[in-house]
Amino acid sequence: MKSLMYALPFVCGSIAAADEAITVPFDGNFDDATFAVESAIVGQGLVIDYVSHVGEMLNRTGADVGSDVQIFKAADIFLFCSAVVSREVMEADPMNIAHCPYGIFVAENEEGVMVGHRDYPDGAMQKVEDLLQSIVADATSN
Repeated sequence: MKSLMYALPFVCGSIAAADEAITVPFDGNFDDATFAVESAIVGQGLVIDYVSHVGEMLNRTGADVGSDVQIFKAADIFLFCSAVVSREVMEADPMNIAHCPYGIFVAENEEGVMVGHRDYPDGAMQKVEDLLQSIVADATSN
């Protein structure tokens, strides 16, 4: 039984890692999409803590890791938190801290530009997903 208790976090971690992304196509170019996402986040009264330029990093380091595959033409992730929503979901379960900060990504590949976020677990975290869906809807509506 003791070994099962030690293995449980690893099993649960694997399940959590299997969550999928929710994406919405963007009718426009990458720069317009990043501007729209940034504007939608700020428009909700939120502060962007960090923008991760994942696409640049992948393109810059591909040769260094022995790959010539271009995964994205461009990709950025906007990281932010909401004091109101975060407090609510962490009061429901303090371990919801694992999901913070929240991120919305903009990515461009051969299929076009998309905006998206991760799919959060059912329960209290649906409030976070609702917030992210609202921001994505605002950013992708023309």
